[in-house]
Amino acid sequence: MSLNLLNVFRNRRSVKEYLPKEVSKEVLFRILEAGRWAPSAHNAQPWRFIVIQDSATKQRLAKAMASRWNEDMGKNGVPKEQRESLIKASVERFENAPIIIIACSTMENMDEYLDDRRKKNEYVMAVQSVAAAIENMLLAAHGEGIGSCWFCAPLFCQDVVRKVLKIPQYVDPQALITLGYPAEKPKSPPRKSLEEIVHQNLWRHKT
Repeated sequence: MSLNLLNVFRNRRSVKEYLPKEVSKEVLFRILEAGRWAPSAHNAQPWRFIVIQDSATKQRLAKAMASRWNEDMGKNGVPKEQRESLIKASVERFENAPIIIIACSTMENMDEYLDDRRKKNEYVMAVQSVAAAIENMLLAAHGEGIGSCWFCAPLFCQDVVRKVLKIPQYVDPQALITLGYPAEKPKSPPRKSLEEIVHQNLWRHKT
């Protein structure tokens, strides 16, 4: 692997603040095209992407997800003032992102089994495939000078996202990706060493 490619991985950041600058259709197309060429289980390509640029739709989605989040935080005993602060920041973050992409999975072309064990494994394989496509898009965005951030919020309110965006029942919202020209330069987050995460032949237990 070339050093230039390794630097792409090292320098990509999760960007949450964006400039009020439009991302061209050509750039967006290339980012989506990168996702299309990701590897997938059985080459089923179980990803589906919903691109949202309309301000009203972004606002409806952000507020609907925030409402569910507020309920969940309330169940966890998070104080009202803290919830309101977190929700306000979340709604503004999604409303202000020039582009939102909802990454979804579908089992349409995945293998079908009768037993629960293999059904579950097929579903996990579909989700893993979608994750690979998302990573392709994040790296492609970085290469285009576009900031991006991967949020898992739709997982916690799939029914809400499905209702707002009129997503059919056989398609599952998995993630939300924001895109735009970066208005911040996040620092490099800490990473575990290779010694901590790589195991040769057998699992090494801590002593």
